[in-house]
Amino acid sequence: MFHSKKGNFVALLILEFNLPVVLFMIDFERFILPNGLKVVVHHDASTPIVAMNILYNVGSRDEDPNRTGFAHLFEHLMFGGSANIPRYDEPLERVGGENNAFTNNDITNYYLTLPKQNLETAFWLESDRMNELAFSKKSLDVQRNVVVEEFRQNYLNQPYGDAWLLLRPLAYKVHPYQWPTIGKDPSHIETAGMDEVKAFYRKYYNPSNAVMVVAGDVETGQIRELAEKWFGSISKNGQFTRSLPAEPQQTEDRFLEVERKVPYDSIYKVWHMCGRQNPSFLASDLISDILSAGQSGRLYASLVKKQKLFSELNAYVTGDIDEGLFVISGKLVKGVDLSKAEEAIKTEIALIRSEAVEATELQKVKNRVESLMAFSELRVLDKAMNLAYYELLGDAGMINDVVERYQSVTADEILRSAAEIFRDGNCSTLHYKAI
Repeated sequence: MFHSKKGNFVALLILEFNLPVVLFMIDFERFILPNGLKVVVHHDASTPIVAMNILYNVGSRDEDPNRTGFAHLFEHLMFGGSANIPRYDEPLERVGGENNAFTNNDITNYYLTLPKQNLETAFWLESDRMNELAFSKKSLDVQRNVVVEEFRQNYLNQPYGDAWLLLRPLAYKVHPYQWPTIGKDPSHIETAGMDEVKAFYRKYYNPSNAVMVVAGDVETGQIRELAEKWFGSISKNGQFTRSLPAEPQQTEDRFLEVERKVPYDSIYKVWHMCGRQNPSFLASDLISDILSAGQSGRLYASLVKKQKLFSELNAYVTGDIDEGLFVISGKLVKGVDLSKAEEAIKTEIALIRSEAVEATELQKVKNRVESLMAFSELRVLDKAMNLAYYELLGDAGMINDVVERYQSVTADEILRSAAEIFRDGNCSTLHYKAI
């Protein structure tokens, strides 16, 4: 799920003081244009701001293993100008709008907000770059350099920056989750040719591969008219069939140790787990909260606060659409032996595998999910993002029953999921040693 930072903060206050949580049904309507563009409309008369979110069903998992980083490159290229709009940001800023984007393993997401009276500007901007991106040599060179510099600065020259460049190929041997969104190597982007960049665009950045959500003080009829006017004539370019290799079940634990010029030793441990749409995903997500939801999480309470082995320690799930990873990572206190810290983590893992979680502890993490979800419904942009993602998963309406599904998870389901995730042979460990 997508949550605002403000929502996280207020949610913590709710948990601390046991304040009531009020959840509202998010009403929406949807339609599909003849070219395949899925459109979801949410009416919210409480704000003069309208959010438009366009989610493209493409991420780093769709890349050629020898040409990685393309999805992230397009996150940048889509702001480099289109056939009729040399600079995307300028017209939007003139009408009081803001925009941004992000890419992950599964999706590329573009979003903007602007005053409702200027809504048609959003349709003009987004349709033009979906219809015909300006592939100038200058734009490609500029954005290619930006991405390569980001790779070097954030992943190669940043302390601990290469951790996921090491972890992903350790955990994945077949599935394209084996490289991060930035790609395997900067040379893949440095040597990318114009023809292959255009081919990637034609295959994935088209109406039949997108979900558009408009949320705010708008009506479905108005949005349908604008969608048909600005997007209706764009070619669907044919739908692609995604056929990704399944990752074989890991049966032996894997281990890698590296030495780097960093201030503290660190441990990264990952276990294969189910994908986002698997019924067991919710239990797996709750396990990560049991272990690492604030200062009352088991890992913090035991290994940070009590035993003082780690200065920080977190557990989370990657939340991928295909089978993802359950992650525990942390930085050791100076002088603590890596083997001692490793055994302490294993002790906590053995505990959650073998003993049913108490009702009060389970209910607390469920309440946390509920409060976070409630505050993710405050802003039209957050609602637009969530609706787009659930529509991609199959039904935007899932946004209205996700809390109920979390609340229905039982202690037995937690125990079964923990046993499946933390089974012998399923772990890949990276020891990141300071020198």
